[in-house]
Amino acid sequence: MSIIGIGYEGLSLSSFLERLSSLGVTHVVDVRFAARSRKRGFAKTVLSSGLAAVGVGYTHLPALGNPPWNRPGFAGSAAELAAARAAYAALMPAASLSSVASLARSSSVALLCFEADQSRCHRDVILSALS
Repeated sequence: MSIIGIGYEGLSLSSFLERLSSLGVTHVVDVRFAARSRKRGFAKTVLSSGLAAVGVGYTHLPALGNPPWNRPGFAGSAAELAAARAAYAALMPAASLSSVASLARSSSVALLCFEADQSRCHRDVILSALS
């Protein structure tokens, strides 16, 4: 099973696509609660089209998104981060985790969210649950 996490913070769409290519990613699983972005190229429709143009699949799994009320903890103190990670872990639906694991059996998967620092992002919790 090949699954990594990737954040697009600080990247343009073209540099993001280049990074995916260099990592051998063949499918992106968008784990944002809402696949919207103020950053050009990273809203769901535009992003999925850009990925398709370079042969990378796209799936949005909003059930694996971190709800807005839990996000501040990921940017907080060590105790707040631990609490936010635990709260998020309790919310992750098993069916969505199974979907990611299933995709990873036939594709090299990247879990996508905004945050560059994976240790401060809910995708790190997902990766831990899948390992």
